[in-house]
Amino acid sequence: MMKMVMVMVMFLYGAEASIGINWGRESAQRLVPSQVVDMLLQNGIGRARLFSSQTDIVAPFEGSGINLTITINKIAFIKTKELATEEIYIFGYVFATSLEAISQAVEVQRMLQGILNERGFGHVKVNTPHIHPELVPNVTKPSQIEFCDTIKPYMIQHLQFLRENNAPFLIEAIPIQINFINNFDPSFAFPGNASTQVINDVNGAIYTNVVEWHYDSYVWALEKLNFSDIRLDYSLLGWPTDGYTGANASTAEYFYKHLLPWATSDRGTPKRPGRPINVNVHSLADEHKIKSFPYTRHFGIYRSNGQPKYKIDLSGQGRDIYPTTIRGIMRMPDRWCAFNGDRRDMDKVKAQLDWACKKSDCTSTFEGASCSSLTLEQNITYAFNMYFQYQFQDEKSCDFDGLGHVVVNDPSTDACVFPVEVVKGQQVNFQANNSGHAFRPSTAFFYLSILLFFSYQTLYF
Repeated sequence: MMKMVMVMVMFLYGAEASIGINWGRESAQRLVPSQVVDMLLQNGIGRARLFSSQTDIVAPFEGSGINLTITINKIAFIKTKELATEEIYIFGYVFATSLEAISQAVEVQRMLQGILNERGFGHVKVNTPHIHPELVPNVTKPSQIEFCDTIKPYMIQHLQFLRENNAPFLIEAIPIQINFINNFDPSFAFPGNASTQVINDVNGAIYTNVVEWHYDSYVWALEKLNFSDIRLDYSLLGWPTDGYTGANASTAEYFYKHLLPWATSDRGTPKRPGRPINVNVHSLADEHKIKSFPYTRHFGIYRSNGQPKYKIDLSGQGRDIYPTTIRGIMRMPDRWCAFNGDRRDMDKVKAQLDWACKKSDCTSTFEGASCSSLTLEQNITYAFNMYFQYQFQDEKSCDFDGLGHVVVNDPSTDACVFPVEVVKGQQVNFQANNSGHAFRPSTAFFYLSILLFFSYQTLYF
């Protein structure tokens, strides 16, 4: 009996670069996949990377012409070819936190690619993205950068695998974070010619932004391992709009205004001029349930109501336009949960405030964020309301031990929006692993995701 399975046909890298977009679903109000497909087509996006892999999420992409990247889960359990074959049917992603896990990731890559090759799907490429902590720290010039000694043996194995399969080396970058870690001038985070900081390197290379600096750091690192023939692409590159100093809609708009035309120009970098570089914008929507760094929750181009936060030309032409609104999303009634002002027991108030923030998201009230200037009472209301909206305005969720009540007057300020979220849509996310928990990659040292590039098809094994 033949077994039907959805497998992946690789996005074929052409002579010109293209822009893709990432879509994660770590949020209370999740966009419906069919709406996302419609939005991508309206904006001319031909590539997408999904962090969710269930059939009902992937299926709407069938016949759309959109090329997908999906990640594979449960690396710790893939110890045999039989288990690897089964994993071809169960798409998820990998989270490696140790050298042992990195070594296993290399082995799993080979197993999965071998199975695909045997079945005649060699055009499907298994891959792993990489982040900056793999490189030696505290080095300013890209030409002086190399991989950390501890991971070089595994990196060489990975690079050999990529070369054998004609696959690109994938890097991920959050410029606002890399800029901070390296103590660069804030202006250095933005592509373009506005930086007040300039880094001069060998052979006349001049760096005025962290995107090209970061890219060429990896180019040099690959060259030092004798793998300068391998192509590099950005599988994740984005700018947050809240939760961090300098993270707002204006800076995000400015960042993409200069980044995307650079990506589509095929101008390349000082080390690799004239080379096309594919870029995946991160990301489609905010993910308020991510547990890692606060600003990682605010990368969305779109709000949960389908409205874009800022102007961005996803075609890469640099036009001063908003992307297409996501249609068919319904907003909940104009109701908010507010603190009733009872301060007789401030220990209880603080406990309820902390609990609400733990169960929802208060990163917009952090220092430097959009709601950082709120009063104590406004902070409490903000936290109560976030949890209330997470619970889709269930009135029981606004009790807070007698400290909360539902109001119809908007408590928002000029600078801070107290959100009203959208109606409860599709809440299916992705299957938990064998431990009963679902993982979501975060920006952490030695995190690896095994990726498959494909256009959605239904094939028979």
